[in-house]
Amino acid sequence: MLKIGLVINPYAGIGGSVALKGSDGPDVRERALALGAELRAPQRCQRALAMLADADIHVQCWGGAMGGDICAALGLRHQIIGLPKSADTGPQDTLLAVQALRECELDLLVFGGGDGTARDVLDALGSESELPVLGIPCGVKMHSGVFAVAPEAAGEILLRLVAAGLVNVQLREVRDIDEAAFRQGQVKSKFYGELLVPEVGSFLQQTKISGVESKELVAAEIAADVVERMQADTLYVIGPGSTTAAITEELGVNGTLLGVDVVIAGQLSGSDVTANELLALLQEWSGPSQILVTAIGGQGHVFGRGNQQLSPAVIREVGVDNIVVVAGKGKIAALSGRPLLVDTNDPELDRELAGYRRILTGYQDAILYPVVAVQ
Repeated sequence: MLKIGLVINPYAGIGGSVALKGSDGPDVRERALALGAELRAPQRCQRALAMLADADIHVQCWGGAMGGDICAALGLRHQIIGLPKSADTGPQDTLLAVQALRECELDLLVFGGGDGTARDVLDALGSESELPVLGIPCGVKMHSGVFAVAPEAAGEILLRLVAAGLVNVQLREVRDIDEAAFRQGQVKSKFYGELLVPEVGSFLQQTKISGVESKELVAAEIAADVVERMQADTLYVIGPGSTTAAITEELGVNGTLLGVDVVIAGQLSGSDVTANELLALLQEWSGPSQILVTAIGGQGHVFGRGNQQLSPAVIREVGVDNIVVVAGKGKIAALSGRPLLVDTNDPELDRELAGYRRILTGYQDAILYPVVAVQ
C-alpha cells in the first residue's frame, strides 16, 4: 500500500484569471475574489487524485478544503490528522499541516499549489529531508521543478508508484518570484532550495528559465512580421512575455510585459486585462480576433502558466484556429525535442489545441512544432 500525505492550498492560482500575477497575500486574495475569481486548485487536485480511485493507497491529510473534502468526495481511504483554523487558509496552515505530516510514516507527500506553496513545503520539511514530494500544479506562473506538468501527470506518477514501477527520485529546485516586482513588470526569480521528487519521463515539468530567452533582434524580427500582417478590422489579444511585448513596442503602444493587452487598429484598447474583461470585449466585438502568445522558456507551456487570463472561454471565443504562437528558435531548441504544452484546465480544449502548429520564429520565418495536452 502506498502511503501518501496530502496538503492542498485551496487559494493557489486565484489571482491568475483576474490579472493579479499571483496569489500571495490576503489582500491579493480579497481583491481576486472581489473581481470574481474562482477557486481552481481543489478542482485541479481532484483531477489528479481521481485517477487513484481504485488504487491501493492510504492518504493522511489535513481536513476541509486542504485535502479531506476531496478524499471524501472521491471515496479514497484516508485519515484526517488535523484541521485548518478557518476556511480562510494561508501559508501558516500549510506549514502546520506539512510539519504534522512529516511525523507520519509516509512514502510521499503530495501538495497542490504554486511556487509559494512549494516554499512553504520546503520550509516545513527542510532542505535535508529525505521524504519525496510531488506538486500538483495549481499556481499562476510556476518556476519550480517540483511540479508535474499537469494534474493528470501527477496522477500517472502516483499510479507508477502504486504499481511498483521504476521511478527515479531526483533533487529538483524550489524557486519563487517577487510578486510585487512581478506586478511592476520585473521578473526576479530566486532559488530557495531543493526537494526530492519522483521523476517519470516527461510527467515532471522543467525549471522555469528566467530572463529574455532569445536575443532582442529575434523578438524584434518576430514583432515586425506580426505587425506587418495585422489587419485594422481584427481584435488582437496579446499574451505576456518578452517576445510578445516586442509586438506592442513595434506598434508604439504602452503594453504590459507580464499582463494581457488588447489591440485594435494599432491602438491599445485594453491593458493588463482580466479573463472576464477579455471575454466581455470579445463578445462585444463583431469582427475577427486573434490570440498572440509565446511559450515559457525551459518549460514550453503555451497556455496555463502565467497567462490564465487567456481562459478556456476566451480561447473558445477567439477560436483555436486563430491562435498565433511566437517563439525564437533558441527557445524551441532549448526544449531538446520536448513538445510545447497546453494546460488550460479544460482537458477537452487542450486536446483541440494539440497537434503540429505553425510557430513564428522570425521575420517571414516559421516552423512546424508539436503541441501536446499535458496529462
